[in-house]
Amino acid sequence: MGSTRKTAVVTGVLFLVTEVAAICGLALYGPVLHDAGYVLGPGADTRVFLGALSEFVLALAVIGTGVALYPVVKRQNEGAALGYVCGRLLEAAVILVGIISVLSVVTLRRESAAAPGGDAASLVTAADTLVAFHDWTFLFGPNFVLGANTLVLAGLMYRSRLVPRPLAVLGLVGATLICASAAAVLFGLYEQVSVAGSLAALPVFAWEVGLAVRLLAKGFTGPAAQLPDPNTAEKWAVSSETVGGHSLAPR
Repeated sequence: MGSTRKTAVVTGVLFLVTEVAAICGLALYGPVLHDAGYVLGPGADTRVFLGALSEFVLALAVIGTGVALYPVVKRQNEGAALGYVCGRLLEAAVILVGIISVLSVVTLRRESAAAPGGDAASLVTAADTLVAFHDWTFLFGPNFVLGANTLVLAGLMYRSRLVPRPLAVLGLVGATLICASAAAVLFGLYEQVSVAGSLAALPVFAWEVGLAVRLLAKGFTGPAAQLPDPNTAEKWAVSSETVGGHSLAPR
């Protein structure tokens, strides 16, 4: 298996991990995100911890996709490839901030249980503030930043034909829709977790799953997938220097 094929397989696996981890994290966070009285009740801390662990895996996989793809996509446009890696790092950082805010609700609940008699209204307000903080990170990380990252990657894939163009077009459409949906949520047109929000997120979900399956099954395609790595080319050029009038490169 060549290095480019290995890159495709690793990238495909990482994209699938991001989808599974994101879904698991959102599902497991349910009690703390949707129960206003969570901080006063018995809690479901183990479930929330599992959700945090899922989102931590998500953040690592998000970074992994950027790092894994960089050696391939930098051959098409190094600046855009570097921007994609930085965007994925930013996305992961925002996700981690959201994790911390959710875990802070658990800490608040445990401390209130250890010291009963506190102001219930103040506890609920503090917990709601932390949940709202998580919701904002979810809007800007896996929505705005994800949309921007998808736009860059799908654009690179479209120009280079590393994957079939219809798949790249799906990514461009998905990126546009999820950014537009995030803007709609930002201005209060509908809730983030809603039918409209879910429908707007479907194309980018289909793009990431489709890209993962394509890379696992076929790898990168087109002439661009066969381009030599610039570092390899530089080493080859050095090895071609002559010593004593004879070239070191094989004839």
